Amino acid sequence: MEKIEMAITEKFNKSRIDKAIGNLSEEISRAYVQKLIDENSVYVNGRVVSNKKDKVKTGDVIVIEIPPAKELNIKAENIPLDFIYEDDDLIIVNKEQGMVVHPAPGNWGGTLVNALMYHTDKLSSINGVKRPGIVHRIDKDTSGLLMVAKNDYAHNFLSDQLREHTTTRKYYAIVHGAITQSSGTIKAPIGRDKKNRLKMAVVAGGREAVTHFKVIERYAKYSLIELQLETGRTHQIRVHMSYINHQILGDPFYGRNKEKVKWDGQLLHAKTLGFIHPTTEEYVEFESELPEYFQAILKKVKMVQ
Repeated sequence: MEKIEMAITEKFNKSRIDKAIGNLSEEISRAYVQKLIDENSVYVNGRVVSNKKDKVKTGDVIVIEIPPAKELNIKAENIPLDFIYEDDDLIIVNKEQGMVVHPAPGNWGGTLVNALMYHTDKLSSINGVKRPGIVHRIDKDTSGLLMVAKNDYAHNFLSDQLREHTTTRKYYAIVHGAITQSSGTIKAPIGRDKKNRLKMAVVAGGREAVTHFKVIERYAKYSLIELQLETGRTHQIRVHMSYINHQILGDPFYGRNKEKVKWDGQLLHAKTLGFIHPTTEEYVEFESELPEYFQAILKKVKMVQ
């Protein structure tokens, strides 16, 4: 049985426990939290939680017991996807905000993988039954471009480029504060947050992480920036921007407690994806437009004084 531990932050002080956990975890849905509470598998400060409506306070320590996984049967689902490109080796998908990439406990349906399985029966097997074809992932509330491998050779070929940091991955984000410098590089090691194992943090002894950024537009209280990953650590951009106190707008994990512009989920979009094609061995690059939700929020932040 897996145990997950987390601490309640000020942002979720006096929140319902199911809502707090659902927001502090990107892998555990609120509905699954409620099920675990009914099964007496959630603890606050060592005491079993019996009511999903119980309130938590800043500093409370939550322990969640995840039962062993049952035999998996991931189903194909007819979910519309925005396909940017497809050939015999790979698919480029423009993922919408709010879609989980692959199935996980309490979230076995409605994912990108479920949709891909309906679209094609040709997906690489390297990552097993839960993540067929998935070479890399982006967070649930990050929209944008994702590469999917249709065979194991292509998967390994693309994975090698990710490992060697030779892919091009550029993101757009709306962040707090008018960044004064036009560009910069954040080089800070990332590891598990000691207070919440579902979160990452800049920690001594963590894995090397490098993020480059440049300002696209600067406003009174926010900035629109482009970020380019040199490494690909979990939550890297979100952790690094929080580390320099320019948190991504709407980020429930690493964002600010109070926001002038409200949005559910971080304003982060994977805009550019480039790599060497596994068959042609030529460099290819794909672009996606900023989605409507992103452009709508951008109009609002421009007006904040």
